[in-house]
Amino acid sequence: MGPKPSQPQTAELFRPRLDEQLNMRHPLVKLAALIDWSEIERTFAVPFTSGRGRPALPPHLIAGLLYLQHTFNASDEAVVNTWVENPYWQFFCGETYLQTELPIDPSSLTRWRKRIGEEGVETLLAASIEAARRGGVIQKSSTQQVIVDTTVMPKAIAYPTDSRLLDKSRQHLVKAAQDNGLKLRQNYNRVAPRLAAQIGRYAHAKQFKRMKKAVRTLRTRVGRVHREVQRQLHVLPEATRTKVQDLLQRSGRILTQRTKDKHKLYALHAPEVECISKGKARTPYEFGVKVSIATTLKEGLVVGMRSMPGNPYGGHTLAETLEQVGILTGTDRPPATAIVDKGYRGVEIEGVRILRSGQKRGMTRILKAMIRRRSAIEPTIGHMKMDGRLGRNPLKGALGDALHAVMCGAGHNLRLILAALRLYCDRFGLSMRVVIAALLDASSNQRLAHR
Repeated sequence: MGPKPSQPQTAELFRPRLDEQLNMRHPLVKLAALIDWSEIERTFAVPFTSGRGRPALPPHLIAGLLYLQHTFNASDEAVVNTWVENPYWQFFCGETYLQTELPIDPSSLTRWRKRIGEEGVETLLAASIEAARRGGVIQKSSTQQVIVDTTVMPKAIAYPTDSRLLDKSRQHLVKAAQDNGLKLRQNYNRVAPRLAAQIGRYAHAKQFKRMKKAVRTLRTRVGRVHREVQRQLHVLPEATRTKVQDLLQRSGRILTQRTKDKHKLYALHAPEVECISKGKARTPYEFGVKVSIATTLKEGLVVGMRSMPGNPYGGHTLAETLEQVGILTGTDRPPATAIVDKGYRGVEIEGVRILRSGQKRGMTRILKAMIRRRSAIEPTIGHMKMDGRLGRNPLKGALGDALHAVMCGAGHNLRLILAALRLYCDRFGLSMRVVIAALLDASSNQRLAHR
């Protein structure tokens, strides 16, 4: 059943309202007034097609929790628990009276993400862009000049080694056999973990011949378990057979892949993970998905963010990124100017002027300054990875990659707006103190003159 607006209970009518207790000049209170919640509620209500069942939670509450989670870098459990303790968070999420119980179970956020999909989180990003426009953080013309770059959004997986992947495959196969009543002649529950540990010791001691021999032995043991489960697959019911077949297919990939193979499987539970070469000494490789980012030239506000599965060439992602910028900013056309680095060389888009790093032909003083400004997107990416949640994606599957990337951009925008609101409040408070001090000095001088 679709969401319904919550009505105040009779007992709450005699309680003081939050807006009567809080500082209404607080940045979160001002930010709540800038966001178009009605558009978010309309978008979130679309997935509900049935009129039966219990009414869903208010979309304002869910959207507020997702915003706060990515603004303050909190997990599902942390954002729900902090919501109870922070009345400003409650006001931001649409509450009228102070609440003392958890608003939802943290697992509900997972189901809401799947329900709203990529369209829903793009609505949240578009609402943050519109809020920045209303708050004066960006001008209407700021979205016509954007900086575009790509980065890697690492997945929440352990570093992939052959020994760990093989032993993890064996563990899952043995567990699947036990859960479905399949009898295994040997499960290697003692031998395989010892081999995996010994492989790590050989690698640390640089005894690579012994290490490779131990890896071959471990692969043989895992292969026996794999073949034995495969032989008994026909006795399983249809529903369970599909699930076990998927596990067999993934463990089979791990058994057959070698060090120099392409399109390897790097995590048993996350087959969408890719190995992306960074070309940097400190991080030569990262395991995750490529993300394309577009920010305004002057302010650094994120106006486009999208995951790019398949590790495409950076220049091939430019058209999709600029198309998304036009949709999210409400212009329905790509920006007039895009500033990129040398990785986008050779790409041309009709109606868009592309300025690249190192470009020299036809450059004026203003265009040179715009190209120098291109590096401003690098600290933006750094802030999203350190202050936001871009540095480690905990969501599952390709859909989780898409949702997490867009919400990281929305969280960065809200941090920029809050910083601007805090600066305004500090300046306003300082100016008021100066005025009050001047008035007090003037009144004291008048008293002295009368004496």
